[in-house]
Amino acid sequence: MEAVSDLSTQLIHHPYRPPEGFGAVAPGVHKASTVIFPNVHALRTQEWVDKSGYTYGLHGTPTTFTLEERIATIEGGTYCVLAPSGLSAVSLVDMAFLQQGDELLIPDNAYGPNKAFASVELARWGIVHRYYDAMNPADLAAKLGPATRLVWLEAPGSITLEFPDLPALVAVVQQANAARGGDRPILTALDNTWGAGMAFNAFELGADIAMQALTKYPSGGADVLMGSVVTRDHALHQPLLMTHMRLGLGVSGNDTELVLRGLNTMVLRYAAQDAATRELATWMQAQAGVVQVLHPALAGSPGHEIWRRDAKAAACLFSVVFDERFSQTQIDAFCDRLRLFKLGWSWAGPISLCAPYNVSSIRTRGWPHRGGLVRFAVGLEAVEDLRADLAQALATLGT
Repeated sequence: MEAVSDLSTQLIHHPYRPPEGFGAVAPGVHKASTVIFPNVHALRTQEWVDKSGYTYGLHGTPTTFTLEERIATIEGGTYCVLAPSGLSAVSLVDMAFLQQGDELLIPDNAYGPNKAFASVELARWGIVHRYYDAMNPADLAAKLGPATRLVWLEAPGSITLEFPDLPALVAVVQQANAARGGDRPILTALDNTWGAGMAFNAFELGADIAMQALTKYPSGGADVLMGSVVTRDHALHQPLLMTHMRLGLGVSGNDTELVLRGLNTMVLRYAAQDAATRELATWMQAQAGVVQVLHPALAGSPGHEIWRRDAKAAACLFSVVFDERFSQTQIDAFCDRLRLFKLGWSWAGPISLCAPYNVSSIRTRGWPHRGGLVRFAVGLEAVEDLRADLAQALATLGT
């Protein structure tokens, strides 16, 4: 290229290129909308779908491709796409595989925004949905119909943490597929945010698709939003990838960097928060005014035996059902008195959280308890400090 005299042009088109071969612990952070091609032939032929090249920042960079491959490894899958949040990953699955006239089945105890997307957006597009009891495979079997095309699974259930028999639920769907035949089988998609690839392998338990909110355990810092969808089947990956492209879903290089950094400590954090949560949940069972503690690793919690059979770990959540003699005002005051457990949504970050819920208002099926419920998310603080915080707030629960 001919020499140019203007400084701005010199800076934009500077000829220096750093040498290849730089190695570091952290992967490089590549940020781009425009990708530069060496010639017209490359511009016309370079492909991104199989990760053999780069075409546009929205379609992938070395940084996002690296995270996708690592998330696929964590989940025990083969293919991964990233989304801007866990909810957008849920929505991506729905939009990739459902069309007008189809039916979607969702556990009644599923993540609330999953249900809301079905009841508003999907309903507007002519896609119907129904809820089933995830703890009763026979109920799922009864709900499957000729228009059913997708069944969401969640383990454990949101807020109330019932652990379902995933293989039994998948078997119900497989039996229905065998009976109906055809070229559009019913698919199963698991919200694996709680398990995070640490507690169990979604695909070994039979799911077709594993979705995660990377906002939670993979990030671990409570400072980034992201989601993922993983499959083992190339035929399922392709509609996900193409829908992802048409929707223009993308994640930033900086957010990807944060999740990649979080992965380095994910196994350690999951184990530490699992151990702390079991200790606190067990202690809470013995406290006055507590009717039940919901946590899959606790005997008596719904689905505990299934969890023992299918999982090897548990996450940082437990929920407490209080005696019905305590009003919602008293329970809210209990939450307000907590000092280390902060009020906030989400979980799996370094700081412990709590939130009160009215379960009856977010379920269509009956809820067996009349007392209020508080969900706790255990962070990385010392267990003895968190226990003392719970004790001081419990001491004045009835006042």
